[in-house]
Amino acid sequence: MNKHTNIPAPRNTLTRQQRRRSRRARCLYTAAVLVLSLCAVLTVPAFAVGDSDPLAIVNNLSEFIFSIIKALGIIILGWGIVQVGMSFQSHDASQRTQGFLCLFGGLMIAFAKEILGTIGVV
Repeated sequence: MNKHTNIPAPRNTLTRQQRRRSRRARCLYTAAVLVLSLCAVLTVPAFAVGDSDPLAIVNNLSEFIFSIIKALGIIILGWGIVQVGMSFQSHDASQRTQGFLCLFGGLMIAFAKEILGTIGVV
């Protein structure tokens, strides 16, 4: 019932907050349908290579792992060079020692595959 008149309020009117929630729910539903339909339409089949040699797969994995190790070694090597340069600037002997250790450790890590190949392990 309306306060000023004795006419009952219409039952099918929505408040502003209810309309906003309804619009937001419709928008979210539309976005979800769009994303799911794009996922369904834009899928690309992956065809496996006919090479089923398990040794080739292990060799590829080994190459990948050694490339990651080499990248980490180069990053450590670069940080060691920065530390050595900063130690010469600040005349700090302990930082210089840490820098050279980091530099040589980075070299060892970066060339780990070649070192292991020379030894005969890999």
